[in-house]
Amino acid sequence: MKIISINCGSSSLKFSLFEMQNKEVLASGLFERIGIEGSCYTIKYNGNKLKEEVLMENHTDAVGILLEKLISLEIIHSLEEIDGIGHRVVHGGTKYKEAVLIDDKVIEYVDEMKEFAPLHNPAGLLGINAFKEVLPKVPMVAVFDTAFHQTMDEVSYLYAVPYEWYEKHGVRKYGFHGTSHRYITKKISEEFGRDDLKIISCHLGNGGSITAIKDGKCIDTSMGFTPLAGIVMGTRSGDIDPSIIPYIMEKEGLNASEVVDALNKKSGYLGLSGKYTDSRDIEDGYKSGDKRCILTEEKFIKSVVGYIANYYVLLGGADVICFAGGIGENSPEARMMIAEKLACLGIKLDVEKNNVRGKFQKISTEDSKTALYIVPTDEELMIAMDTVALINR
Repeated sequence: MKIISINCGSSSLKFSLFEMQNKEVLASGLFERIGIEGSCYTIKYNGNKLKEEVLMENHTDAVGILLEKLISLEIIHSLEEIDGIGHRVVHGGTKYKEAVLIDDKVIEYVDEMKEFAPLHNPAGLLGINAFKEVLPKVPMVAVFDTAFHQTMDEVSYLYAVPYEWYEKHGVRKYGFHGTSHRYITKKISEEFGRDDLKIISCHLGNGGSITAIKDGKCIDTSMGFTPLAGIVMGTRSGDIDPSIIPYIMEKEGLNASEVVDALNKKSGYLGLSGKYTDSRDIEDGYKSGDKRCILTEEKFIKSVVGYIANYYVLLGGADVICFAGGIGENSPEARMMIAEKLACLGIKLDVEKNNVRGKFQKISTEDSKTALYIVPTDEELMIAMDTVALINR
């Protein structure tokens, strides 16, 4: 059975084609600058890499080129080999607690939820509608970032604001990166051979979130009503005093949307360092003694450690802390700095084992009170597995 996992942005389309019998990636790639001058695509397959610049006016063009290339490159022989398409959808609200087969009602609901995820849900719909047009008979599945977090109780998901804001307008914590946290939970449960674990899952990348998991269920998570809340990120501020917003509106002559846009796109690493959004540049600056990079790195580490400590207490201890995402998987330095600040909890990092990138591995010492693991996340595989499960149901 062959499944395509799709993750769409407003001008991009990322894909992975899986042979699900052995969970093999047959091809993967990225279509960029869709609808913009200089649009191009990259496809990796069978040890090869193809990159070409080609005109793509919309996502339907991108899907058409993708499917044509899958055949012309002999990755598949016919479109009939494609058994299902799984789409990442960021916001499923409270209605969808798991993946769902896409029909007109699902499309309508995803569109309704765009006010909660204006940058993401419309992009997801672009991909859904493009594949619906090109492959109308192939079943499609929506996999929601918010679904995994729907097991939180009211104490965790409600804010201490007027209750009618929740009743009338849906103001509550939703959480994101749920597909990644669910994959991490599945992988580490298989490693331990049990499901009754207390896990602190750290998805650390340009966007990042930390989740407390007990017995396979989300108890709490750092992102909130939107992906802006939580830890310090590449261009996102993370948690701030909300009174800053009207204050800056008055001082800078901005409206609320402009301030929130700055918190989303001009803050985090970029805001503190003044020049970098990539953690690798921040780490290089940290090592070279750049004061703003040192400040940025230490602020990031402090925000991560704060959430881990919070969730350690919430869970009554933790069996394992997992590191995933671009930083979590590939930065021994960040993992070491985090572990050093958690030493008071009896957590001990094995420096030699930690000196690895992108590999599933235990990196704590044998006498560490809590195990530490690198768990390379695979949201695309999770989307494909959900798609197969629903098609076969």
